[in-house]
Amino acid sequence: MDAFAAPGSFHAQEIIMNTTLRTAILGSALWAAFALPVGAQSLMDGLKDQAATGLLGGGGAATPASSTGLGSMLGGSVGAQALGLPGISGDMAGNVAGVLQYCIQNNVLGGADAASIQESLLSKAGLGSPQEQQQDIGYQQGLSGLLSGDGGSFDVSKLKDNIKTKACDYVLDNATSLI
Repeated sequence: MDAFAAPGSFHAQEIIMNTTLRTAILGSALWAAFALPVGAQSLMDGLKDQAATGLLGGGGAATPASSTGLGSMLGGSVGAQALGLPGISGDMAGNVAGVLQYCIQNNVLGGADAASIQESLLSKAGLGSPQEQQQDIGYQQGLSGLLSGDGGSFDVSKLKDNIKTKACDYVLDNATSLI
């Protein structure tokens, strides 16, 4: 009966309006389905570029193995994933001790807590003597600011000061789980 409505009648105008509305809604849904993922990827790429340039002082600090960590930049506070820091696990005591020493020597971390945790890590890793410390590759890498662990490596020394502080705090906060 709708198909036979007289042109110009109220019922015919209602059918045309409903059809136009449905078409607009369908078009919007299709646009959202195809255009938004492309826009979100562009936004993510832009954030990665800004993070690499702004947070890292122009030089990339993350190695290829850990560069995907910047992908969670939208996820909240600047933490391990946002910076691309590798996870810290039990077999990293020497490297973490070296990074803590780097942070202490460069006045990023201070206080007795950092030094005490660093000493405990050296003891746990069997690196009590200077000779043992010199022979341990992980510890030596840590002394230069290179955190190596689960998910790759990250060079803390290439960070700007405010972000370097967050990275050193992350290492200190997670170092206690290794003791």
